[in-house]
Amino acid sequence: MSSPTAASDTNTGPSVIVTGGTRGIGRGIVTSFHEAGYRVLVCARSEPAAPLRDGEREALFMTCDVRDPDQVAAVVTRARDEFGCLDVLINNAGGTPVTDVTTASPRFHRSIVELNMLAPLTFSIAANRVMQEQPQGGSIVFISSVAAKFPEVEAVSYAAAKAGLDAMSVGLAKALAPKVRVNTVTVGLVATPDAAQFYTDDAEANVASHIPMGRMGTPADVAGACLLLCDARAAFITGANLACHGGRQVPWVLGSDD
Repeated sequence: MSSPTAASDTNTGPSVIVTGGTRGIGRGIVTSFHEAGYRVLVCARSEPAAPLRDGEREALFMTCDVRDPDQVAAVVTRARDEFGCLDVLINNAGGTPVTDVTTASPRFHRSIVELNMLAPLTFSIAANRVMQEQPQGGSIVFISSVAAKFPEVEAVSYAAAKAGLDAMSVGLAKALAPKVRVNTVTVGLVATPDAAQFYTDDAEANVASHIPMGRMGTPADVAGACLLLCDARAAFITGANLACHGGRQVPWVLGSDD
């Protein structure tokens, strides 16, 4: 694991770890949490092309394979040591390539389940150890997908992993209460650079026409849902699954968030 980047420019505010936060939905979450005054630590398998800076705040960064418990523990320890606390964990890293379920290897299916279900569990347990010792406790958010309820043939193991994630989050909410709240944001179609490779402008407009809100989502929409669940005014909300899909669960998989 590489050394983290320099600390953020400001030393006040709550703290958050965002997994897979260098691009796409994760990068949008980082920006929104920066704007809300959070100190941010981002982890991903590859370093970002540019510093994760928003205004006067720059996120810490550590390379991490979220499937490796030792690397996960190092990220959590770094957040605690750097910030003095860990208020929020956003389990965003995940995704899948489009594949034929009938020809994909067992190793491939295991890797998808590990990334999208088991890795968030490992990260959550590590974060919980810190959060339980804090007077303020903490908040954990899982990023799930409409694929959990509407699986596509191109991503069967991914859909199964996300369905497992949804069930796991409810169980964890019971297990970690009352100090730590656990919630899920179920994401629909989101316009990101990765998604753009799947859609021409005409195709995107056609998809948007089937969504009651009249458009695809944005990373900022997902980030807003996360901020809502992490807010002190949501202190009685745990075990919830907040739909962020514009009113319709249009199924499709648009590649990996990390």
